[in-house]
Amino acid sequence: MKEILREIGMIARALDSISNIEFKELELTKGQYLYLVRICENPGIIQEQLVDLIKVDRSTATRAIQKLVLNGFIEKKDDQHNKKIKKIYPTEKGISVYPFIKRENEYSNLVALAGFTENEAENTFDYLQRIRKNIEKDWDFVKKGNRRNY
Repeated sequence: MKEILREIGMIARALDSISNIEFKELELTKGQYLYLVRICENPGIIQEQLVDLIKVDRSTATRAIQKLVLNGFIEKKDDQHNKKIKKIYPTEKGISVYPFIKRENEYSNLVALAGFTENEAENTFDYLQRIRKNIEKDWDFVKKGNRRNY
């Protein structure tokens, strides 16, 4: 069997390294840009929803969110109906860097798909979505404290 997940991992790590280097001047490090993008795209999101979108554990998300708040990219606000719920919003600083992050993402997509036909790119996207959905089942299962049998 082909080592598909190994290839996906290498691609993800390479892109993450590139982004961490290029976003360092923005004071965004260690994948914080992923959080900022999702928050800009979903103002008022709560941390648990963010955890599900990015597929990280709660403590990793908590650290990233704290650093983004500390650096002025996002802010937390109480929910109007439930004071226990904190909603997360981008600040003006966060909104101002969002277009740069999006441009980097679009450029990386162009580089990654260089030489692909439109049909090949569409098929690749479909295959990757199917892989993600398959993995999400295990991620949800393990996240709830269960162990997989293999």
